[in-house]
Amino acid sequence: MTDCTIRPFDSAAAIRHIGEGLLARTLPKPEWTHEAHLAACAWLVLERPDVTPETDLPGIIRSYNVAAGGENTDSAGYHETLTQLYIKGVRRFLATCEADGLLAKVNALLASDMAPRDWPLRFYSRELLFSVPARRGWVEPDLAAF
Repeated sequence: MTDCTIRPFDSAAAIRHIGEGLLARTLPKPEWTHEAHLAACAWLVLERPDVTPETDLPGIIRSYNVAAGGENTDSAGYHETLTQLYIKGVRRFLATCEADGLLAKVNALLASDMAPRDWPLRFYSRELLFSVPARRGWVEPDLAAF
């Protein structure tokens, strides 16, 4: 059984390490966790105005996956709908988050209702979310509007 407990970060430096490692394609693959995905997105939104997640993150993640020894196929690696959904969710969360500073904001995000790994299934059926069209491009939710 996999432990699905959300693990908060202990420092802003740890969050920046994730984001900078992602951009440099040097982050060790075991560090690219669910929490790291969310933290990297939040870091990009909060501290990297030179990066536009909606347009830049797809290429960044694809390149990182290859550099980490992975592939981007119809069944593994980069997933466009999940990426864009989480960008929308992170932006929405940060717009109303009253926590102060990178660490507090990221840990508040990780404690929020969008942190569980099954959060996208509130909006998408498994069949649609894990389909090839959803992996290749944005597809609208079929269960609930976001």
